[in-house]
Amino acid sequence: MALSPPPTVVLGSLAFAIFWVLAVFPSVPFLPIGRTAGSLLGAMLMVIFQVLSPDQAFAAIDLPILGLLFGTMVVTVFLERADMFKYLGKLLSWKSKGPKDLLCRICLISAISSAFFTNDTSCVVLTEFVLKVARQHNLPPYPFLLALASSANIGSSATPIGNPQNLVIAIQGKISFGSFLIGILPAMVVGVVVNVVILLAMYWRVLTIHKDEEDPVSEVVAEEEVISHQFSPATMSYFTSFDCQDCNSSLEPNNDLQNSSQVHVMRNQIAPSAIEVQMSLSSTKDSTTNSKEEGKDYMSRKWKRILWKSCVYAITLLMLTAMLFGVNMAWAAIAAAITLVVLDFKDAGPSIEKVSYSLLIFFCGMFITVDGFKKTGIPGALWDLMEPYSRIDHASGIAILAIVILVLSNLASNVPTVLLLGARVAASAAAISKEDEKKAWLILAWVSTIAGNFSLLGSAANLVVCEQARRAPNLGYTLTFWTHLKFGLPSTLIVTAIGLTLIK
Repeated sequence: MALSPPPTVVLGSLAFAIFWVLAVFPSVPFLPIGRTAGSLLGAMLMVIFQVLSPDQAFAAIDLPILGLLFGTMVVTVFLERADMFKYLGKLLSWKSKGPKDLLCRICLISAISSAFFTNDTSCVVLTEFVLKVARQHNLPPYPFLLALASSANIGSSATPIGNPQNLVIAIQGKISFGSFLIGILPAMVVGVVVNVVILLAMYWRVLTIHKDEEDPVSEVVAEEEVISHQFSPATMSYFTSFDCQDCNSSLEPNNDLQNSSQVHVMRNQIAPSAIEVQMSLSSTKDSTTNSKEEGKDYMSRKWKRILWKSCVYAITLLMLTAMLFGVNMAWAAIAAAITLVVLDFKDAGPSIEKVSYSLLIFFCGMFITVDGFKKTGIPGALWDLMEPYSRIDHASGIAILAIVILVLSNLASNVPTVLLLGARVAASAAAISKEDEKKAWLILAWVSTIAGNFSLLGSAANLVVCEQARRAPNLGYTLTFWTHLKFGLPSTLIVTAIGLTLIK
């Protein structure tokens, strides 16, 4: 592909470079405006430098991808309200058989939840659970945090809604949800298993604790639960100063006037007590009636809550089923989101406000910026140099293509890499056969996603885990770049290589 005129090449490259720096390092000292503003700045510069016209810039925004992102985020908000992620967190420690079992559970739950609720969401909601469980067992958190982030990335590769780059690939490559799942699922399953083996091999000693070690946190929790559920019988205070035996003896018949007067006085004393008892019994009946009504109200609210949760889960399942049967994914997600909003019978503002609009805006700016960089001709020229060596009809070509995707995904991030390479890689494969075109898209999805495990900066999920762990109240832990790289380098290379042999 021929390069554009030199001014377009220089200015377009400058705009893309600014976008890239702010996307990869959002808090650079000279311009700490963040990723979202950085993507808008890059888009604006593409228009100002006349690399793109305003109409071309608007046309570069992929509305189906934005619609699918919005719909899945709204559905995820309702699933969180329905305690889905709370239940996932409880599964981490339910009848756990030790640290190694816990690590395997984290990998499994993280991978499955990321495939259907996106890797970033799973990392956001599960990080604090992981920190709490690690602290409960007096273990260092980093093996479990690495398990969470890496498995989330691997698991998200299996479906179009697992991560943003898969959304782009499924929509641009016109690959249905079912075809995508069938094509990558074997690689994903084996990848999770291999990742677990690598984690256990690297951190076996760290995960080994002596059987005679006690778990102080569990003991404290158990004691608190016992104390809170101890039954303390109520006392009837109006009988405390009254002795029944004295009463009986004083009521015995006696002709003595003094005794008679004592009996009279005693009766006068008993009468008010009887009235008090009657009043107390009456109030007890009233309180019993009120408590019964409160119990009925509580049960009514409980069943309404259960019914509402069931509706949320059923609609989510229906959405996934519709996608599996080839329904337009963007409209399926939006329809599910709107249905949940209507069935909630409440002001939708608080739920919709939880949607990450900054991510949607970031995508808008990124679409424009990447499209402008394509117009310079640089990505096309570079691909022309690599294409003869990256054809997927032989093993060496797949290996070279994987290396290119791996390097670019860690330099330019995975979504821009997919936007830059996707169409060209697919066109090159389509020249071989239609099946190879689909395989090329799936290879791009697999490698660009697993590339996120290479370093701490490789994917948003890694950064989410790192930031959530650092900010967790009373549980704060800093996952360092080198700690991640020591595990991420071998894991990424091994899992990527094994998965490539299973992509269909």
